[in-house]
Amino acid sequence: MSRKAFFILGLATLFGFSLIGAIILHYYMGLSLWEALQIGQGWELQLLVGFAYGMITSILAWELIKMDFLTSTRNFFSELIQELKLNDIEILFISFCAGVGEEILFRGGIQPFMGIWLTSVVFVAIHGYLNPKNWQLSIYGVYMCLVIVGIGYFCIQIGLISCIVAHFTIDVYLLMRLNSYKVPTSSSEQTL
Repeated sequence: MSRKAFFILGLATLFGFSLIGAIILHYYMGLSLWEALQIGQGWELQLLVGFAYGMITSILAWELIKMDFLTSTRNFFSELIQELKLNDIEILFISFCAGVGEEILFRGGIQPFMGIWLTSVVFVAIHGYLNPKNWQLSIYGVYMCLVIVGIGYFCIQIGLISCIVAHFTIDVYLLMRLNSYKVPTSSSEQTL
């Protein structure tokens, strides 16, 4: 994927997914997007819980990705991200686009109809992490399903803003780790 296509995809996710989520919220739940964002605990708690959950789960995800049996997966995604030559601001931008757009659509719009578990599995599958032909990647995908289930419960118990913050935090942490990971030229040169 080219760098330009990557950013267009980010903007399409931010505006397109948010719009679809807002339409579902309005026509099927009688809520404006603003009203949906106001439901739940205070924004301070939502920011704190979302950030803490995002940090904890992304650190655990990176520890899983660092395991030897996921070397090929780690190298593949590192090379994919590094080809884009993203700087930190661009990583923040793309993480913001995904965090806002995907959470408004999936947690705000789809989850009330499909439930937490099915929405989480569909969400992770769409990202390509559940692949029956790649059991290593699917193990990571199962972990991410559990993480997304947690985010789904946050939507109900704490609020949609906590979901957006958790998603944003996970993406920032993992993209920065993948972007800075030195892909070894041979297995004896692995550095994490």
